[in-house]
Amino acid sequence: MTKILAADKDPVAPTAGEVAQGQAVTIGADDEAWEVLRTMSTHKVRRLPVVDGHTLVGMVAQADVARVLPDPAVGGLA
Repeated sequence: MTKILAADKDPVAPTAGEVAQGQAVTIGADDEAWEVLRTMSTHKVRRLPVVDGHTLVGMVAQADVARVLPDPAVGGLA
């Protein structure tokens, strides 16, 4: 949205596809917490959409992972 506002464009007009950056990174609904941690670290993201097949079933955030993994593992999220 910052780019849209900086270009003095109407923030209501663009579609999600027009403002998206790069390839979407998702995780599967059955993925283990360790896989979520690895994916977040690899792609340097703090939130991931959770999909079951092609259906969005939720979002997982860095804080969600921190609650279920031991402290030393979570340190790798920084």
